[in-house]
Amino acid sequence: MKKIKKSIYAVLIGILSLSVVGCSSKEEKSQLQAIKDKGVLTIGTSADYPPYEFHKEINGKDTIVGFEMMMAEEIAKELGVKLDIKDMKFDGLLGALKSGNVDMVVAGMSPTEERKKAVNFTDIYYNGEHVILVKEQSKNKYKSIDDLKNTKIAVQKASLQENIAKDIIKANDIKSLGKISDVILALQNNNVDAVVVSKEAIDGYLKQYPQIVVSQVNLGENKEEGSAIAVNKTDDKTLILEVNKVINNLKDKGKINEYVQQATQLAQ
Repeated sequence: MKKIKKSIYAVLIGILSLSVVGCSSKEEKSQLQAIKDKGVLTIGTSADYPPYEFHKEINGKDTIVGFEMMMAEEIAKELGVKLDIKDMKFDGLLGALKSGNVDMVVAGMSPTEERKKAVNFTDIYYNGEHVILVKEQSKNKYKSIDDLKNTKIAVQKASLQENIAKDIIKANDIKSLGKISDVILALQNNNVDAVVVSKEAIDGYLKQYPQIVVSQVNLGENKEEGSAIAVNKTDDKTLILEVNKVINNLKDKGKINEYVQQATQLAQ
């Protein structure tokens, strides 16, 4: 009887040991390997931000395009996987990343100190300029940051522009909206006095709404910010290192500026 009990214990210990080994192997799988195993790189973006990412009808089909999507295609190609793009509101992107619904966030996102507490970022691949837009009739009314403090300003929710409105302009009345198109429309409809946006994202909107113009307000050195790709926060750096290789290769070859020019033309 004792021998039987010992045998049972031995079997149980063996099963438990295999379970632990199985769990450990799953935990040890890198972010990079997990993506390669499933054969798909799923990215989250907010496709209302030309020339970064935006919707365009290509051959009769609604397609998400933009210079960051060109970059994402190159990253997926280098990893040997397919690219899957999920479009959502900007303020929901990091939540989707943390919950595992996407592998990366590619959305003109700046690696602020606050965001770095929650996620990891790749190297910066593009520096964009931020501007203030106002109505034509108000252009001479707003010439400095001080002129904007008591105005109503619209920005994209959870964006760097929201931080600029709060920390640089120190505006008293900020309206945070889900999409850039909503921000521009708020100005067009006179629901706000000004908006803070990326300079690269405004060409199409300025053509669509000729009453809207770039103000004379200078945001100083803070107008220059970089964009980087966000991935889940972990000690595993395999994915970051691989993506950085692609980013730096594209930068060295001048491809990113080329992509920006192509996407800008496509957005017009």
